[in-house]
Parts: sequence; C-alpha cells; structure tokens
Amino acid sequence: MKTVLVTGGAGFIGSNFVPYFIENNPDYHLVNLDLLTYAGNLDNVKEVQGHERYTFVKGDICDGSFVKDLFDQYQFHDVIHFAAESHVDNSISGPEAFIKTNVLGTFNLLDAARKLWMNGPNDYKEDFKAARFHHVSTDEVYGTLGETGLFEETTPYAPNSPYSASKAGSDMIVRSYFHTYGMNVVTTNCSNNYGPKQHDEKLIPTIIRKAISGENIPIYGDGKNVRDWLYVLDHCKGIELAFKSGIAGETYNIGGRNERNNLYIVDTICEILNQRIPLTSGRYQDLITFVKDRPGHDLRYAIDATKIENELGWKADENFETGIQKTVDWYLKKWNK
Repeated sequence: MKTVLVTGGAGFIGSNFVPYFIENNPDYHLVNLDLLTYAGNLDNVKEVQGHERYTFVKGDICDGSFVKDLFDQYQFHDVIHFAAESHVDNSISGPEAFIKTNVLGTFNLLDAARKLWMNGPNDYKEDFKAARFHHVSTDEVYGTLGETGLFEETTPYAPNSPYSASKAGSDMIVRSYFHTYGMNVVTTNCSNNYGPKQHDEKLIPTIIRKAISGENIPIYGDGKNVRDWLYVLDHCKGIELAFKSGIAGETYNIGGRNERNNLYIVDTICEILNQRIPLTSGRYQDLITFVKDRPGHDLRYAIDATKIENELGWKADENFETGIQKTVDWYLKKWNK
C-alpha cells in the first residue's frame, strides 16, 4: 500500500478531496497534514476520522525540519499539495503569511520529496520511481481577461494580488524541480471553486449567511466581475485524474465552463432562498448592497479546459445551476434553516 501526503486536507477543497480519494483508492493510505488555521477544521473530515487508511497530522509546512522529519517517518510515495493561504482580501492586508506559506511552504515540501525520492538529478531511487508531486494552483496566476478569451496552459503569468503572486511563485518553483532535477511533478490550475465546506468568508457562503440572517448582502463594485465557477467535487475528480494519468512536467487547467458575474450569483442564490425559506415580506434580493471595490480586483477569469478534457477524459458533472442548488441546500442544513 502506498502512502500519499495530502497537505491542507482540512480546508475547503482538500476536505472534499480526502474522503473522495479514500473511498475510490483502496491501495492508498492517506496522511492529511494541516496546520488548522482559521481556514481548516477537522469537522470537515469527520467522515474519515477513524478510517484505517487515514491519518491526521497537525503541522506547519513552513517548518522545513518538521517537513523533512515527516517524510522520513512516513516515506511518502506521493504528495498532493493543497495547503495555501487563499483569501485575496487577507493577502492585501497581510501579504507576508501568503509568501511564507505558499512559496516557502511549497519549497519545503518539494525539497523534502526530492531528498527522499531522488539521489541527485534525474536518478530516482528504485522504490520511488513513480513518486509524484501534484501541485494544486489557481487561475488567478494568469491575471485578468477582457470580455473575450480564455486562460490556457500557455497563457503568460500576470498575477495582480499578493495571493496570486505567491501562487505564481510556487508554480514556478514546482516547474523548476521538474526541469532541474527531473522530479515527477504535475500542476493543476483551477477556476473558482464552490460547494460544501467552503469557509464562511468566501463569496457564496457570505451571500447565503447574510441573506438568511436578514443582513445586507455586500457585493464589490458594480457586481459585474466574472468568474468561471467549478463545483468542488468536479475539481476533486480532475485532480485525481491528473495525479494518476497526467504527464510529468505538464500543467492542466480545470474549469467548469460556467462563467457568471457576481450579480447573477447573488440573484440566483436569493431566488433559491425565496423558494426554500421565503421571507414574510419582500424578497432576499432587497438585501443586496454594493460596497467599495477591493484593490486590484480582476475583471474576469475563464479557463479553457480542453487539454484535460481531451487528454485525460475529464468532464464536469455539474453546471452552475445544479451545483448551486446543492450548495445552498448544504449550507441551509448546516445552519439548520
């Protein structure tokens, strides 16, 4: 049985991936490494606690000595790296944590993996010939789009926030370990995820939470910023495919082909709530309030997922309209509404 290290497995995407991967890969023991900052919660992975093929370790990927000791202890055959500081607003007010976690933390993991798996450039140890480092990244590294066009794997990087810059830096370090050392790496860049277990600070949970509390629903600027929305379980399936079947050194963009602006998002959620738990008077749309736009707010992201669709056979199962209903219902159940 192989042992795979999943970093950040108590966060949003990681905690959806962990139970999915354990259920569908009986030949793996999964070690979940998470620092349990505000964005990580063990309740997110309660369905696998006590599972014979699951181990949780609390720790910081910024601590190089700790990371090396962990690799020595568990002899990981593979790494799937989710752990990151990811809230753009927080990166504007406090960028240092993003540089440390996303850049230094990724380096620590890569270098520990290299020392375990390889004996000098391009010379794999026999036991780790197929060992893979899968780096999970974001479409925000590409910057912003106008009204047309799509991000492709060859799109030049142009990050505009400290968060996206730190992720771009980590992507480049991963790339360098392939080209310099011959490490078996693969990178996936995803569009905006949504679905169960997302932190309350993010857009969709914020809209739902504010609405059901009867508070004003804040929308940045004019609400016309566009994102390509990807249901989190579809993303998890794409990560699994790229991890197992992706070509070493390659990048795969994972997007839902669901471009929606924030006005559409908030109106759709409000309309679902109007049907699920109607107000005694008025409609949830009456709570929408426009607030000052955040600095460096990119206008539009949209991913061309042709490569992973054609080469690996991935396809999103959910469109936005089906995925958002599942998401709203999950949060209503969570908050007993």
